[in-house]
Amino acid sequence: MKRRVNRMVYELMCSKMSINRIARVLRINPKTVVRKQKYLAKKCEIKNSKFRNKLKENRVLHMQFDDLITTEHTKMKPLSVSIAIDANNRSIIGFRVSRIPANGLLADKSRRKYGKRKSEHFKELNELFKEIKGCVDPLALIRSDEHMFYRPVVKRYFPLAAHEQTKGGRGCIAGQGELKKLNYDPLFMLNHTFAMMRDGIGRLIRKTWGVTKDPDALRKHLEVFMCYHNENLSLTPLQGSSY
Repeated sequence: MKRRVNRMVYELMCSKMSINRIARVLRINPKTVVRKQKYLAKKCEIKNSKFRNKLKENRVLHMQFDDLITTEHTKMKPLSVSIAIDANNRSIIGFRVSRIPANGLLADKSRRKYGKRKSEHFKELNELFKEIKGCVDPLALIRSDEHMFYRPVVKRYFPLAAHEQTKGGRGCIAGQGELKKLNYDPLFMLNHTFAMMRDGIGRLIRKTWGVTKDPDALRKHLEVFMCYHNENLSLTPLQGSSY
């Protein structure tokens, strides 16, 4: 099973590399990389669950959440990645991947080619809040943009929290459009995390060949990135991790 490459696959998955490129660098079969990714995702899912359990002892006081938009095979089949972070240290608390219908100029073309695409966004957003409810203080400050789904979801799970919604700004070149052209961005910690994800996860880079073909594969990749990201924030020595 080539356990010797587990650590390197873990590192390279969060370093902008595609499956084929990882296989070429490590001189292994791409199928081996896929198997390793599935194995690492299971390990990281357990670690991420333990991380959330620890947060229940010292709950988050300032949470920010929003959606990062990516694609499934084509721009006519978009995906939404709902992500919540602790704004005090930028650690990722949880995420959900959901299919959404295309909008704008591609909406009609998408319906003609692929049929009507059901939106899973509201359902998955609720699932995310169910998962992180115990990790966030009931009186926490919660910030998001002005998406119409956000206020009712926050009111349902955190009725006593202070929810601040801010208007989104125009994206700048730095951070692949995730960082905003604002003198002061109230959601900077979240947008900076999104920029790091665009930079670190090959399938999230804009204008790339390495697009996601399966939403579940993206979910597994995000489990690994969440673990890697939070490990680095806590300054946990990478050599100390076992896979």
